[in-house]
Amino acid sequence: MKMTKKERKYQLIQKKYAGRHLILEFYGCQKNLDSTKEIKKILLKAAKKCQATILSSKIYHFSPQGISAVVIIKESHLSIHTWPEYNYAAIDLFTCGKVSPEKAISELKKGFQPKFIQATLIKRGFLKF
Repeated sequence: MKMTKKERKYQLIQKKYAGRHLILEFYGCQKNLDSTKEIKKILLKAAKKCQATILSSKIYHFSPQGISAVVIIKESHLSIHTWPEYNYAAIDLFTCGKVSPEKAISELKKGFQPKFIQATLIKRGFLKF
């Protein structure tokens, strides 16, 4: 049986997927790009804001500057890599289940105060076709 254009469009919308991967580019950040204490606090608040279950976290400070950090959540992870010399942060929020990574954006914006944000949401692992 051949589907109509409207039915095909509806079918695409209804596909189930394994997770959502929110990629954030923070440009012109005004603060906290080189503070391990603040970055850990910001990431944990962001995880709580999107109602994720926090399992652990790890943070590393590079010399002379820059930080990589990850928060492992039951639903996947949140990570950040900072370049203070460029006022830039690359942030990934990969979640599955009912966790909504978009809810974390307000905490991240509050913590880093970027002048400009670029966001990309990718639906990962289509499970039903």
